[in-house]
Amino acid sequence: MTREIVLDTETTGIDPADGHRVVEIGCVELDGLMPTGNTFHAYINPQRDMPTGAYEVHGLSAEFLSGFPVFSEHVDAFIEFIDDAPLVIHNASFDMKFLNAELALLGRPLLPPARAIDTLAMARKTFPGAQNSLDALCRRFGIDNASRTLHGALLDSELLAEVYLELKGGRQPGLSLDMAPSSGGRASESNGRRTGVGSENSGAQGGEEAALTAAAGFPRRDFPLADGDADRHSAFLKDIKDPLWSKYGVKASGSE
Repeated sequence: MTREIVLDTETTGIDPADGHRVVEIGCVELDGLMPTGNTFHAYINPQRDMPTGAYEVHGLSAEFLSGFPVFSEHVDAFIEFIDDAPLVIHNASFDMKFLNAELALLGRPLLPPARAIDTLAMARKTFPGAQNSLDALCRRFGIDNASRTLHGALLDSELLAEVYLELKGGRQPGLSLDMAPSSGGRASESNGRRTGVGSENSGAQGGEEAALTAAAGFPRRDFPLADGDADRHSAFLKDIKDPLWSKYGVKASGSE
């Protein structure tokens, strides 16, 4: 199990040194880049007022938060949930600064900066010069964030989990089985642009070969087969019982 925790916070301001506090924590557990369904979520009473600017970001009022426990009553459950897993955070220095300020007030061990995986830094490296906010990355990767009218720690963690998967290359269109020779879906379109598949083929056999090449995510063969290769390939295909590609309407080149 490769356990990671996607984490986000909401706060009363931008700097704990000015007396600002954490008011919400949201965490999503990942195993091998995929959400397990285990989450942690807490609203926190900051025991102070809520500045207008912060309220406009997340919509959490001091009155609303006054009915929730303070951070000291959440800390044990929070530490137990994150355990020793790496923390995936967008603009990690901000959240780590606030969490460590809260932990310091309680005399608890701080979270080492090296424990954080900063998706903002990852995005800036992948898309230099582009907008790399969470909303911008959701748009870029086609992730539905229509429900994100305000910032929310758990919702943002769920969205960030999807963004992180994309940044890590976890969604490889070429590995998708949800395609057919005539598919206009994202998988076939993406591979067609990346490899040029289909631009040099004509006829049914060419279309089938292009689809299989796209499905595998590899460039086309640009050199001829050796003598006997085609016959050996056809014989091999005949021995395969109930081949997977037949379920997607694809006929492998060389099969009957």
